[in-house]
Amino acid sequence: MSQANLNQATPVYILSGFLGSGKTTLLQRMLSYWKEQGLKPAIIMNEIGDINLDGLIVGDEVPMAEMLGGCICCTVRGDLSVQMFELIRDERPDVIVIEATGAANPLEILDAVTEVSLTAKIDIKPMMTVVDSAHFLELHAAQKGKTYRLMMEQIRCGSVLIVNKIDRLQSGQLQEIEDLLRRLNPYAELLPAVKCGVNIEHLMTLYDDLQGIHDREHKEHASSCSHGGDCQCGEHADSSIHGHGVAHGHLHHTHEHVTVYSHYFQGPVNSEQFESFIAELPREVYRAKGVLSFSDTSSRFLFQYAYREPDYLKITPQGNVPDVVVFIGEHFDKNKLADQLRELEA
Repeated sequence: MSQANLNQATPVYILSGFLGSGKTTLLQRMLSYWKEQGLKPAIIMNEIGDINLDGLIVGDEVPMAEMLGGCICCTVRGDLSVQMFELIRDERPDVIVIEATGAANPLEILDAVTEVSLTAKIDIKPMMTVVDSAHFLELHAAQKGKTYRLMMEQIRCGSVLIVNKIDRLQSGQLQEIEDLLRRLNPYAELLPAVKCGVNIEHLMTLYDDLQGIHDREHKEHASSCSHGGDCQCGEHADSSIHGHGVAHGHLHHTHEHVTVYSHYFQGPVNSEQFESFIAELPREVYRAKGVLSFSDTSSRFLFQYAYREPDYLKITPQGNVPDVVVFIGEHFDKNKLADQLRELEA
């Protein structure tokens, strides 16, 4: 990363997927692609155990931060901001990949990663989920157990689903699992694969298209279930929009439905105007957090928003902490929020 790019946001990709689904194999392919492009990638590897075996597979030529002995979304959550800040500061990577433990709840991972925005300038990409197709079909047939419920949540939160290990499927099962995945998540791109052998250049183009389509056509996709991110009612299936797929034979839904938007402020804003803005947030915004400076008070505040209730806590942050607010939700219009926040700054 050049000196001119130090102030740019570092792209962050999150790999989700259950244990043994093939995340590390996909990670290796992504790392090779970036290095061929002359980019410097870095990894944050999360393992529930005390030994990072996947890190041994990747090797030591790529900068890596290890988070062992727990899951990003709960027990080692507080370490993530420190690890990523130090990784960006010390290694200056062009891109970061987080390989989360297979036992991690994906929405909680996103929530944890957004906290990093309070200390480092990052661009959180839509989540990528690797699906063990044969294993998931077996669990779906039984339709019970924590593993099955967790895999469904990982699938629902993915904007790109790598349908892996299709060589282990019987005749007709690929169509069966694609139909099932589209019912669970009609917005995701499906990329069938053997040993995660997807075209990485296409995958990166797909991510650019996910962002572009979200920005251009959000209003066409505005309908969503009011039950929240963990809904299992299936109503989302009727709100899908067809015809926006990227060039891939199996695909016809392209939409960044689980959305994260980080807004870095250029200066203080009026507290009453900000409170009015928060009171009018769309219901599709589930969580928000940030550090703020207000023009009508000398204090800085840690801002939290959950279940439509805001909270403000006076803080004195150490170091160079930017003024930033991060929003998490589904189907909300990032451009509209950005315009409203820029008006507050003006």
